[in-house]
Amino acid sequence: MVLTQLPRFHCFVFKNPPPSFNFFPKPKLPIIKPTPPTLFSSPKSTLSTTEPIPITDFSLPEEPKLEISLDKLFIPPETQVSCNDPNLSTRILKGSNIVLSKYARDAQVVQADFVKSSVRTEDCPSDGLPEFALVGRSNVGKSSLLNSLVRRKRLALTSKKPGKTQCINHFRINDSWYLVDLPGYGYASAPQELRTDWGKFTRDYFVNRSTLVSVFLLIDASIPAKKIDLEYASWLGQNQIPMTLIFTKCDKRKKKKNGGKRPEENVSDFQELICGFFQSVPPWIMTSSVTNQGRDEILLHMAQLRNYWLKH
Repeated sequence: MVLTQLPRFHCFVFKNPPPSFNFFPKPKLPIIKPTPPTLFSSPKSTLSTTEPIPITDFSLPEEPKLEISLDKLFIPPETQVSCNDPNLSTRILKGSNIVLSKYARDAQVVQADFVKSSVRTEDCPSDGLPEFALVGRSNVGKSSLLNSLVRRKRLALTSKKPGKTQCINHFRINDSWYLVDLPGYGYASAPQELRTDWGKFTRDYFVNRSTLVSVFLLIDASIPAKKIDLEYASWLGQNQIPMTLIFTKCDKRKKKKNGGKRPEENVSDFQELICGFFQSVPPWIMTSSVTNQGRDEILLHMAQLRNYWLKH
């Protein structure tokens, strides 16, 4: 059986959206769906299927296998998969549910430059280049991930004080596309007026930015799912904003005997909670800015989304 391609990019349809909603709406009870039999597991490496990109120059610890059923894969547009395909597992990005497409090329980051900070969408760069926005709860590791993606330690300054990013920050990559660092949300110590302003101009950016290819929503995989993250994801779904879930801090191995769950368990739990928000499965990737896990996979995923966007 061949699965048909998904709609253009991954604009998810929110199930039964209410007539009105706030920026962080109250999530409904999740719908837990029965899990189909597992057909394959995430492969150890898929980088050989596309142009080579630099990988970390030190050995990484063995990552746990993620069992993924066929109906939970993200299949890009103009891409077909078959459950009878013996090579299907090699087409899935490591530590993710994303199938590689013919558009996964030119993923290398050769140059990265800070361009400008903006407080209004209309003040953002107007050159028409495609862009990817990184957003997440304060202290989720957003700046560290951005620095890891471009292999620059201080391109996006990290701070021990959460909530330091207060503008829409554009970084031009290879003079052909942008990474966008957005303000973090959920920092309780920030003044209420400031938090409201952050939410307003971030929301305006999501809805009105015509060159936005996808939002990469960062979730801390070292802790159980947070209500505010589920609310943020549901708002993106309601407004049909293209979204990829990026699970951070996957290097933190908490032991069950201490009452904590391992990152892959928290990732699985988050998937179950969010499945009631969407009719189609959001793409997701496990990452670590410490070991660079997921770096190459994010760049390949961005490349295939970007190249499809440019073509169409």
